[in-house]
Amino acid sequence: MTQTYNITGMTCNGCLLKVQKLLQQVKGVNSVSINLEKGEAVIDMQNAIAEETLSSALKDYPKYSIAENKPVVVTAHHHNVAQIDIEETEKKSWLMTYKPILLIFVYILVISVISAQSSRGFILMTAMRIFMAGFFLIFSFFKMLDLDGFAESYSMYDIIAKKIKSWGYIYALIEMLIGISYALNFQPFIINMVTVVIMTVSIVGVLKSVLNKSKIRCACLGAVFNLPMSSVTIIEDALMIIMSATMLFLIK
Repeated sequence: MTQTYNITGMTCNGCLLKVQKLLQQVKGVNSVSINLEKGEAVIDMQNAIAEETLSSALKDYPKYSIAENKPVVVTAHHHNVAQIDIEETEKKSWLMTYKPILLIFVYILVISVISAQSSRGFILMTAMRIFMAGFFLIFSFFKMLDLDGFAESYSMYDIIAKKIKSWGYIYALIEMLIGISYALNFQPFIINMVTVVIMTVSIVGVLKSVLNKSKIRCACLGAVFNLPMSSVTIIEDALMIIMSATMLFLIK
């Protein structure tokens, strides 16, 4: 069953991640999805859980409080209209949700294509190298804006970060260094090998989360944007693996 609750006291993404983690530790809770702007948490649970039990999970942080949000009842004769509205909202929300990452990809793609033009024509290796440089530098930039928030979010699904909390901080730094290396065309064989390994390890946790239908935040753009884990994340990681592997093959 799923229930919506109002949560007060959250002021940043760090608060969101802390409350989400605490509530997910309550016995019987399957998943927790929090909207920071609305101050709402949607909790999927095996059976009904007393509000006092959920409140006790936050007892060490008095500034946070949780209260049940009564669901809105839709009458039967409005069912069809409501269903249509929900479907339209979901379509619109998908585009709005992933708008940041889509815009980033478009901008990087445009500059990569422009940079790959030369008197000899279009140079594929240059286009891929610039794309990889832009991808890792921009994504590491957003992670650096809230490094603590990223590390906390990343530890919820990455197979290494789950065991070693500091890996989230190290990963953000590695992304930045990889981006700089691609921009400088520094040791292309080594950098592409490192990219294949790093992204392959990263995609394992993503695949597990998506296949398990876990409702958690994707940390690809750090804690700045509230992007849910989905097939978009898989495509993003897989694209980096394919491109770095292709560049390895084309290196002479």
